[in-house]
Amino acid sequence: MNNSSTNGTIVSKTPYIFPEDVQASDFPYLEEVEASEIFYLSDGLKVKGFYIRPKRGGPHPCVIYNRGGNREFGAIVGKTVASLLCRIASWGYIVVASQYRGNDGGEGREEFGGADINDVLNLFQLLDKDPQADSSRIGMYGGSRGGMMTCLALAKTDRLKAAVIRCGASDLTDWKEDRSDMVEVYRDLIPGFDEDPEGTLVARSAVYWPEKLCKTTPILIMHGTADWRVNPKSSLKLAEGLLKTRHPFRLVLLEGADHALSEFLEERNRLTKDWLDRYVKDGEPLPNLEPHGD
Repeated sequence: MNNSSTNGTIVSKTPYIFPEDVQASDFPYLEEVEASEIFYLSDGLKVKGFYIRPKRGGPHPCVIYNRGGNREFGAIVGKTVASLLCRIASWGYIVVASQYRGNDGGEGREEFGGADINDVLNLFQLLDKDPQADSSRIGMYGGSRGGMMTCLALAKTDRLKAAVIRCGASDLTDWKEDRSDMVEVYRDLIPGFDEDPEGTLVARSAVYWPEKLCKTTPILIMHGTADWRVNPKSSLKLAEGLLKTRHPFRLVLLEGADHALSEFLEERNRLTKDWLDRYVKDGEPLPNLEPHGD
């Protein structure tokens, strides 16, 4: 993580205006939170992000959300802000999220898990500077490519009290085979991909280095068995690695669920809330992973 004192500084903050396709009546908890668009500094770049907090007084525990996709595909939009970020904030968390450098008006260029991981890590400093945030209690939630970003963060910080990964891309080498269209994304965004395709993908694939993930951060992994965007075997391989390294985790495979787990939205949200509340908000001790019992 870059230690520059300017990292995480909010340079602009404006109230978020929901688009017309987001009806407040569909999300009654919107009345309980304040949503803002921000630009913050990351490695000297102005990066677009979001900041949502409960209206009631803090300080509040925090959640960093990592979006999926690349460039404008998968960018955080109104429905994501309403249905996910504001929902989590209504549970009593300050939620911050990045569009990653170069996207949605931000400066620089994303690297699909390269230097842009700092755009995630520098959100810690943003929270450290916020008097409304209890930055001693931070969790992280990432979906799809955001799952990759979450694992990369877990290899670089021990500050996360819990992590949630939904249908995460934890093996980009398999993704290259399962989704041939991703090769062009890699080629366009990952520095040095053409010179060392295997090395650049392994460096972004947590299944090859589960021992590097902070063992004091319990991970909830959710994946749909009918997900065509990210093969569920990616999560199975990550879980196998976590089991070998005795990392606290829970794996939930949802039968017939798609990439968004849309067939199980209530269960997805309940599992997420329970995990975050258990380890971030309430600070429950980690489980005993040594073999035991009768």
